[in-house]
Amino acid sequence: MPMLPAAPVTRAVSAGAVALMLVAAGTGAGRWSGATARLEAANTYTHALVGNPADAVTTPAGGLMLMGGGTDVDAAFAWMIGRSNGGDFLILRATGTDAYNPYVLGLGPADSVETLIIKSRRASTDPFVLDRIRAAEAIFLAGGDQADYVDRFKGTPIEDEIHAAAARGVPIGGTSAGLAVLGEFVFSAANGTVTSDDALANPYSRRVALERDFFTFPRLAQTITDSHFVERDRMGRVVTFLARLVQDGWSAAPTAIAIDSETAVLVEPGGAATVVANSGDTTPYAYFVRGAGAPQVVAPKTPLTYLALPVYRVTPGATFNLTTWTGSGGTGYTVSATAGVLTSTQPGGAIY
Repeated sequence: MPMLPAAPVTRAVSAGAVALMLVAAGTGAGRWSGATARLEAANTYTHALVGNPADAVTTPAGGLMLMGGGTDVDAAFAWMIGRSNGGDFLILRATGTDAYNPYVLGLGPADSVETLIIKSRRASTDPFVLDRIRAAEAIFLAGGDQADYVDRFKGTPIEDEIHAAAARGVPIGGTSAGLAVLGEFVFSAANGTVTSDDALANPYSRRVALERDFFTFPRLAQTITDSHFVERDRMGRVVTFLARLVQDGWSAAPTAIAIDSETAVLVEPGGAATVVANSGDTTPYAYFVRGAGAPQVVAPKTPLTYLALPVYRVTPGATFNLTTWTGSGGTGYTVSATAGVLTSTQPGGAIY
């Protein structure tokens, strides 16, 4: 990540620092309330900014940046900066640091880059937090644990403000856990992660934890997302997610977008999607998978049977359209789960 000399503007105040300020200053009752407010902010979120602290006023052009985790893709962030028309770029996190700030600022002419680390659901009503979302011309959700995003954002003013940002044309992006929450349907990881083998063996395992009624972005309706796809052998769990979405009555025709590490799908507002990846990545693929009607066998503690799900694999240079769910220049095939075992129509039965 290229580093810039710009000094960050940081809003975080540690509990210890507040306590020392109170003791050293000998504050009276009137000053305790202000210090308590600063302490509360420090316990619920932190904020850091590089670049111009004044609010830029630009007209963003919308779009979605869907990244599969691992080392970040420079071209994907540069695309988001371009879609923001050089505005203020906001990173949202539930854990981690502000390391994205100088990295993103070095990739294009953003007016500023700032990070909000949301530590608690209480931050969802903080006026400063909501103001920073309203002022952003690009919003990106970092990796971590998607259960934190569900817990701290779902059903809160933060969720409302992100929806409002998307409606006014702010490009929205996410990687890994940040990608996981962007679809209409979400693997929440509320009970930890789940492997393909475990999901196929028991589609109703407590680890196959699904959520809905969170974010609803155009082009991601009836869609669930997944990351680190080939690297962590996740086709089986995506097939299981789609079977559950149909069986549980959430969607008659669900779809999935599954993306490899170091790879990103860039979606224009009209639905046209392209793939970019880091040079040297051996599997820079994105997979677009569609449910195939009702599953043949999906029940608790019973291996899954779900046959002939259409898959379209896209590499850099190929395209896919989320509106028509059709592609060009990629590879189409079907994948099936039979008594918990995956097969495909590709030569040699390759799943990926």
